[in-house]
Amino acid sequence: MSVTTAPRTDPAPPRPARAGGARGSRWHNRGWVLLFLAPSAVPLLMFTIVPMLGSVWVSMHSWNLISPMRWAGLENYRSLLTDPTTRTVFTNTLIYCVGYLPLVYAGGLGLALVLNQRLRGRSLFRAAFFLPVVTSWVVVALVWKWLLNPTNGLVNTVLGAVGLPQPGWWTDPTWALPAVILSSAWKDLGFVMVIMLAGLQAIPADVLEAAWADGANAWQRFWRVTLPLLSPSTFFVVVISLINGFQVFDQVYVMTGGGPSGSSQVVVGQIYDLTFRYGRAGEASALSWLLFAVILAITAVQIRGQRRWVHHA
Repeated sequence: MSVTTAPRTDPAPPRPARAGGARGSRWHNRGWVLLFLAPSAVPLLMFTIVPMLGSVWVSMHSWNLISPMRWAGLENYRSLLTDPTTRTVFTNTLIYCVGYLPLVYAGGLGLALVLNQRLRGRSLFRAAFFLPVVTSWVVVALVWKWLLNPTNGLVNTVLGAVGLPQPGWWTDPTWALPAVILSSAWKDLGFVMVIMLAGLQAIPADVLEAAWADGANAWQRFWRVTLPLLSPSTFFVVVISLINGFQVFDQVYVMTGGGPSGSSQVVVGQIYDLTFRYGRAGEASALSWLLFAVILAITAVQIRGQRRWVHHA
């Protein structure tokens, strides 16, 4: 008996995917991505990007918010760069940042070091120190304005009781800006404390134990081990604090109004006054872009320089 076998047929080679179909699939995926981004992207576009572009247009015009705009080109920028008031408000803002940053960093780090120990009621203390961070700036500024009242404020009462000089604080051109710095540092201590506390708890315990086993004392362990390993947290705090510092406004407006005699006026306060007090919205927009350029430059320098001093565990 003979057996017949069917001829062997090789499977057909797969058809190459059409380029158009792959391209269509990519656009389909992009469509879904845009759909899911829309709830956040649309408000960002409407309330941030478009107003920013609009402020560029306004900065090239002379406008008092009522009359039609008049084209000015770069004249607003030129007048601001030659105006002594611009240098004054930028100088005051820089002085504020120089005084504010060391206070808030050293105070927040000190609190973090204390609250990183095993203390009774540690959670309660953490909440208490963080409470000012979530409190309205207007409330905090009004409280500190009362505390620093030259006549019957609590701070001057205590200083007088121990025989120390009683400054004029927000009524004195010399002490107005330090009064704002003091209140700002007090409010933001809790924020820095939380960031630095998270950094402390991320340091591997075996690194500190190895330093202790090698004979390093408490100061050496802090200076040689803890502080370098806190550099990522320090970098974040410095960048955020400087950005916020250059945009200081609320506490200045409530406590001093930029006075006395402009001694505590800052850049954002000047932008506000140019717009709503003097009706020079074009110059105000130009000043806001000058401030943006300064913040961008300082932040870029910090990001570039962090490669040299930021160490990761």
